[in-house]
Amino acid sequence: MFAKVLIANRGEIAIRVIRACRELGVKTVAVFSEADRQALHPRFADEAYCIGPPQTARSYLNIPNIISAAEIAGVDAIHPGYGLLSENAQFAEICASHGFKFIGPSPAAIALMGDKSSAKAHMADAGVPVIPGSGIVESEDEAKRFCREVGYPVLIKATAGGGGKGMRIVGREADLVAGLTAAAGEAQAAFGDGRVYIEKLLVRPRHIEVQVLADEFGHVIHVGERDCSVQKPSHQKLLEETPAPNLDPAMRAELLASAVRAAHAVNYANAGTLEFLVADDGRYYFMEMNTRIQVEHPVTEVVYGIDLVKWQIRIAAGERLTVRQEEIRPTGHAIECRINAEDVAHGFRPTAGKLGSVILPGGPGIRVDTHVFSGAEVPPYYDSLLAKIVASDRTRGGAIVRMRRALAETEMQGVETTISVHERVLAMNSFLDGHTHVTWLREQVLQPPSAVGAAHGR
Repeated sequence: MFAKVLIANRGEIAIRVIRACRELGVKTVAVFSEADRQALHPRFADEAYCIGPPQTARSYLNIPNIISAAEIAGVDAIHPGYGLLSENAQFAEICASHGFKFIGPSPAAIALMGDKSSAKAHMADAGVPVIPGSGIVESEDEAKRFCREVGYPVLIKATAGGGGKGMRIVGREADLVAGLTAAAGEAQAAFGDGRVYIEKLLVRPRHIEVQVLADEFGHVIHVGERDCSVQKPSHQKLLEETPAPNLDPAMRAELLASAVRAAHAVNYANAGTLEFLVADDGRYYFMEMNTRIQVEHPVTEVVYGIDLVKWQIRIAAGERLTVRQEEIRPTGHAIECRINAEDVAHGFRPTAGKLGSVILPGGPGIRVDTHVFSGAEVPPYYDSLLAKIVASDRTRGGAIVRMRRALAETEMQGVETTISVHERVLAMNSFLDGHTHVTWLREQVLQPPSAVGAAHGR
């Protein structure tokens, strides 16, 4: 096992990794920007080093400064968390070249699965169903030919990155060129890579993802699936749950088997997530693979009783998986609500400021992963996530009741939050019945009541 690990991240995921390391007897090193000088993750770690000004490009994305901190602290390994540098193959290579174990998959696996076009090609070769796609768009004429073949609507996607960046829905050929230009520009600004490709757009699919764990000796297991269909108009997830409701057992078995097959196909090692879209005709298609720990990993942990972050560290340290596939069985149901500092009434616009009173929920079946506290500053430079509230119970209905209670107990003064929209989601009959899809939130919850009634002919 490692003696000391640096966490190249901030916020709640940095604290989550620090806690896992502490339970494993591993010393921790935090890095922080000037904006996070009073944050919790530098306080919780055994050592902490400032790596630059508030802007991410000059701090949390500043690879030379992070490597310098690792060298000064004398760490064995670096955990990237999620976001930021977690899926940066070059960073993983640099870590290795300086003698630090990157707690994640190999640079080759990150590069392969991070390029969505090549990832789809490898998945197709492995027998995993993929959505009809164009490959990297080289010209407008090529794009038009593809779209005419598969039919509109189509989805333009950045080949690099994620989080809903560089995506545009196009419903007719007249809007195609403008959509390509906008998606490429956004992708270039967000990821430094403006390449895009086009997929046939599935109308109102479900978003189901499968958690996998793989060691460096070729052993791969799945740890169930999560339903992530409740998403903001920006395609960013708002609420996740496991097991996925109303999923046909045969379909579940196929999804889980496909995810394991996919991980084997790219010689994957460490934690990863295979994301799929499930169409209303019952067919499923590979969408992408996230080569890191997911924001929503806690729902899997509480239902399956497995610490995914500890296993990330143990696998990177060279340990074999000791968990057998037949031991992976769900116990009950869990739901996660992402509490973001966002103004829902203004298109989920991020908000910043100093928090006043902060009251977090507790009691049976409630887990809260957070980095905020009364008086904490919410900087404008970073992701807007404040906390993840996870409610679990023996049944889905019980988990929903507990989540309602947890949200009612939660107080975060000083910034706008997404608590109100979560409460609305949990009151919707279609959510209670487990009938959601990737555009459900926009169509059923965010529309004014008159618009929803009109859409249903009332």
